[in-house]
Amino acid sequence: MTRKALLAVPLVLAAAAGFVLAGDPLAIGGKIPSTDVKMQNVDGKDVTLAQVQKPAGTLVVFTCNHCPFAKAWESRIVALGNEYAAKGIGVVAINSNDPKIAPEDDMGTMQQKAKEDGMQFPYVVDATSSVAKAFGAMRTPEAFLFDKGGKLVYHGAIDDNKEDPKAVTSPYLKNALDAVVKGTDVAVKETKSVGCGIKFRS
Repeated sequence: MTRKALLAVPLVLAAAAGFVLAGDPLAIGGKIPSTDVKMQNVDGKDVTLAQVQKPAGTLVVFTCNHCPFAKAWESRIVALGNEYAAKGIGVVAINSNDPKIAPEDDMGTMQQKAKEDGMQFPYVVDATSSVAKAFGAMRTPEAFLFDKGGKLVYHGAIDDNKEDPKAVTSPYLKNALDAVVKGTDVAVKETKSVGCGIKFRS
């Protein structure tokens, strides 16, 4: 097999598994991309990121139903989303996974999860995974927080302990949200997202 053919093998395997190679994530200071893309919410209505944006700031979390990491952080994501939506932050959770690869990521399960968790913000389907790709999102969960000027001020993990909420020592996203609400600088702007790879739709 030629060297070129060998290099192509990982690409083929990644595509077959529903993954794409990582692109560069949205840079700190970057503006929210794909603001006009319509995404179906669990209530059946279409939502765009332009509609989600609020004057105080905007939180976008890429997540899903099946991933053990997303499940572990699920209640914390919902609690933060509900709390800061009430403080004037626009909040949306986005599922970019292909349910043909991960059946649990279908709309029916999304609707069930949103109801059971008491989610008070949109949980939408990225029907072509184009929004995730525009953000450079690769994991579930993965958070992108924008300030009142629409600039990215935090990107990364929810906190530093998936297993035990009581053992968290660095609540990265909460700290960033507090800073945005207060209009102060976010101290930790980027952390490593830990989670399942997004199962991109073809």
